Amino acid sequence: MYDVAIIGGGVIGSSIARELSKYKLKICVLEKELDVCCETSGRNSGVLHAGFNNKPKSLMAKFCIEGNENFDEIAKELDIPFKRTGKLVVGFTKEDKEKLIEMKEQGEINGVKGLEIIDKDRIKQLSPYVEGNFALYSPNTGILNPFIYTIAMAENAVENGVKYFLDNEVVDIKKSSDKDNNIFEIRTNKNIYKSKWIINCAGLNSDKIGKMVGIDEYTIHPCRGEYFILDQKVGRYLNMPAYPVPNPKMGGLGIHLTPSIDGNVFIGPSSEYIDSKDDYSTTKEVMDLLIKDGGRIFPHIRKEHFIRNFSGIRPKLVAKEQGGYDDFKIELREDISNFINLTGIESPGLTSAVPIAKYVVSLLSEKENLVENPHFNKYRKSIETFKDKPIDVQEKLIAKDENYGEIICRCETITKAEILQAINNPLGVETVTGIKYRTRAMMGRCQGGYCQTRITKLIKEVKHKKEEEILYCRKNSNMFVGKVRV
Repeated sequence: MYDVAIIGGGVIGSSIARELSKYKLKICVLEKELDVCCETSGRNSGVLHAGFNNKPKSLMAKFCIEGNENFDEIAKELDIPFKRTGKLVVGFTKEDKEKLIEMKEQGEINGVKGLEIIDKDRIKQLSPYVEGNFALYSPNTGILNPFIYTIAMAENAVENGVKYFLDNEVVDIKKSSDKDNNIFEIRTNKNIYKSKWIINCAGLNSDKIGKMVGIDEYTIHPCRGEYFILDQKVGRYLNMPAYPVPNPKMGGLGIHLTPSIDGNVFIGPSSEYIDSKDDYSTTKEVMDLLIKDGGRIFPHIRKEHFIRNFSGIRPKLVAKEQGGYDDFKIELREDISNFINLTGIESPGLTSAVPIAKYVVSLLSEKENLVENPHFNKYRKSIETFKDKPIDVQEKLIAKDENYGEIICRCETITKAEILQAINNPLGVETVTGIKYRTRAMMGRCQGGYCQTRITKLIKEVKHKKEEEILYCRKNSNMFVGKVRV
């Protein structure tokens, strides 16, 4: 029996779990995937937005501003990499400049600080390889690793007593037959969980969860965005995100260029409404579009630098015919007691995660007397990395643990010690991508050509698995069907 059951373990669900763990509550998180960053939370540009794209007085604007302002502190607490790079939204025409002025004025209404309209010379001073006749410059925009951020939130929640149940897809919710009819029975594909409260953070499936308790007014419209990833060789040419002037009807911010916190460059996303909530396909037509449109503002794109492509899906509340954005929906439902509903949490959801969590806790506190947990520890320690350390520190790491002396991933210089720490992660994730997201192994130029078999061997040995049991990412993504020879 739990005080609070959170459905969905992405960045929003995990942020709420961590925030609630500050109080004396028994909390569980039910996540249908095998890790906490398999869907929207991990499939995005990794940008900490400033808040000038959002409608004034909206929850999107309010929480984006708050999340941006306080992120340095959160990054320090969770021990995650983060950098305030600034951002350029570039334009070429008179109409573009008028739109940039509107965006600046909107941002200032929202409370965004330091926005400037700059000319071509200033663009070249800030980011020499970006093209544009003028731009809106946002100095407070930043970049982060969305995988590590989501994982860090979840791990810190676990360290503070939250229980995570992965591979638990909710299939039904009903009121318990217990005397207290405010107790929910939550049936998953694995078990039945009882809880006094439910918080719906199911992202792409938040409408489905809502309908299980009688909330019929929302429909999630999946909108896919495709990306290219460029080799780290390109990273030296792009020191900050560069966006085009957005088309509001497209429901996105346009095909832009974003440096990753690890030195790669993303081109994308596209924007395409689709029928399925789990169709992560990439298409040649869209890939060609990414190259064409991305090259307009960043002409240093070469096909030989492409190392991978992927897609993400936004949980939009607006249909294709309407276009644009709706606001976040975060509700303490009066018609359904003890149920807090979150839906339509699309961009800037990553930036807004912590303020959203604090707001949800404030809603819960209206109904429950929350008592602080004196043992809450806001600090989480990341895996000790090797590549970025000076030689003397690397020598000390090897002296302390000889596994730091064995390189498993050559492209990213990831050691056996880091892989083993990832395999023994606090969430109990055992997939190949679970190791990838926690260490960056398999994210280099060869995309796992050298290290993937070595990593699967370590998973097999440490977790005592058969080859046929090792999964790549999601259910039924088996790496092997058997041996070709004995």
